[in-house]
Amino acid sequence: MRVAVVTLFPELFAPFLATSFVARAIAGGQLAVTLEDLRPHGLGKHLSVDDTPYGGGAGMVMRVDCLVAAIEAAEATLGARAHRVLLTPGGERICQRHLEELATRDPVLFVAGRYEGFDERVAQFVDRELSLGDFVLTGGEVAAMALIEGTARLLPGVLGNADSPREESFSPGHGGLLEYPQYTRPAEFRGHCVPEILKSGDHAKVAAWRHERALERTRERRPDLLPGKDES
Repeated sequence: MRVAVVTLFPELFAPFLATSFVARAIAGGQLAVTLEDLRPHGLGKHLSVDDTPYGGGAGMVMRVDCLVAAIEAAEATLGARAHRVLLTPGGERICQRHLEELATRDPVLFVAGRYEGFDERVAQFVDRELSLGDFVLTGGEVAAMALIEGTARLLPGVLGNADSPREESFSPGHGGLLEYPQYTRPAEFRGHCVPEILKSGDHAKVAAWRHERALERTRERRPDLLPGKDES
């Protein structure tokens, strides 16, 4: 999977791309990430990529011409038209199904914004708009990292155990529910014990217990995920 990121701060990605599963995916050839620095596409002496908003108001707005130039430069490096994703609080809220879909696309391009936001015309040059959640960050770099990590771990061969994603929270193989509680040694800690059924060796009973706990946890914490509920 090839990924490009348009960003004003490519240096933020260096430690992220060299760590954990993302680094493993890059080393194994399942993932390739290129960073397109937005600044060289700026205008004037100071390479400005933003300007004051028409109609007045606080903050600065990122220019459509600079962003599109950076997008096209990133795609020239990729050698192909990418699936373009604008990272913005006004986008569709990201969930696991977005990661699973993105993991099947190649290449993918994430546009990380800054300042007050994007010139609205940028939306005409991307394929979709996504949001990390119902809150505002100073830039889209953290959202881009979250999407890269979330998709990278779904690529074949990246995780040590191919079954790991199947029973995780939100996964289709788990019915979209939250994951059941997990335990490991010690069997008792300060009066808190591992449920006896998990030590029974009866795999059918363990599976049934886990399913019930997953339903219970989802009902208590995220009832919107239960079957029959509208997808958020």
